[in-house]
Amino acid sequence: MSALAQDGARIGPNAILQHLPVLDDAIGEPLRGALLHRAGVEEPPLDAGMLPQAEVARLHNAVRLFLPDRAAAIQRAAGLAVGDYILAHRIPKLAQRLIRALPSALGARLLAMAITKHAWTFAGSGAFRVLGYGPLRVEIRDNPLAIGPADAPICHWHAAVFERLFGALVWPDLQVIEEHCIAMGAPACIFRIAPR
Repeated sequence: MSALAQDGARIGPNAILQHLPVLDDAIGEPLRGALLHRAGVEEPPLDAGMLPQAEVARLHNAVRLFLPDRAAAIQRAAGLAVGDYILAHRIPKLAQRLIRALPSALGARLLAMAITKHAWTFAGSGAFRVLGYGPLRVEIRDNPLAIGPADAPICHWHAAVFERLFGALVWPDLQVIEEHCIAMGAPACIFRIAPR
């Protein structure tokens, strides 16, 4: 059974909610509504709980399918907005100060451990794990949002979330590269997160 078909799997609502204003800016609210309709996704309320991962995956895929020239920029902007939300509402300010005060190698480990603990909120039925710390490499196996086939990595949303979190707390000047993507036939989506 594919990860997408696992009915009980859920992903945090910001995977959709943070796309909405970005889509409004990119294509306008009427076309955004049409895109949601075409994807079979209803706009969740601002106080929505966890959403079925199939809905989230349909929206992410619809953005790539119907807006191919703008999908990467749209999904990156939405991912950065999710990172901003997490920094404002999910990571306590004391923990943020602690991570920033640590040497970057230790701060990266601490943040990666926290992300691993909460990975179900962005990976759904996929399996997230840290592959190594020199450089920091993480994977999402069976990533439910990486619907292919694709000729290049497509996980701009996940990469942007990692970029915002690690950029704000560990390395102000960093680069996140998706080295492998299941949409291209790889067994997992693998991201390299490191200072420039």
